[in-house]
Amino acid sequence: MEVKTLKYTGTLIAVKNIEKSKQFYHDVLGLDVMADFGANVTLTGGVVLQTLETWQSFIHTNDVTLKSNAGELYFETEDMDVFYKHLESFDINYVHELHEHPWGQRVVRFYDLDGHIIEAAEKLDAVIARFVAQGLSPEETAVRMGIPLDFVVSSLSEAK
Repeated sequence: MEVKTLKYTGTLIAVKNIEKSKQFYHDVLGLDVMADFGANVTLTGGVVLQTLETWQSFIHTNDVTLKSNAGELYFETEDMDVFYKHLESFDINYVHELHEHPWGQRVVRFYDLDGHIIEAAEKLDAVIARFVAQGLSPEETAVRMGIPLDFVVSSLSEAK
């Protein structure tokens, strides 16, 4: 028997208040509702919200830890400065505020209303463009970021 390949379609997270969570994901991250089935809501980008009670019934246990720090929802942005400024409009509980990794990518991590970690990171193409705009050559950018030169060159050619 041949096993059919599975297709990854999204990440489901349990939430205490689905209406407040829909609003949070819309206002903070710009995600829109694709399908709303009451206890289950699919947002753009493949994020699925499930009421905590329904999730507990699905997995046959009340033992659900919402704030575990064991994973995150990962998002990227072309303009980290604009996104970080946008976060100031909300009462955000930060894991850490804006931070630059050794390879130059800037990130911010924060919790959603139920303690799920959200990472918003600067797209690597944006990091490359920033370094080149600061005067680094493609070769220097590749060394600075620890990535292959062909990735840097490809990114720069796609940006034109």
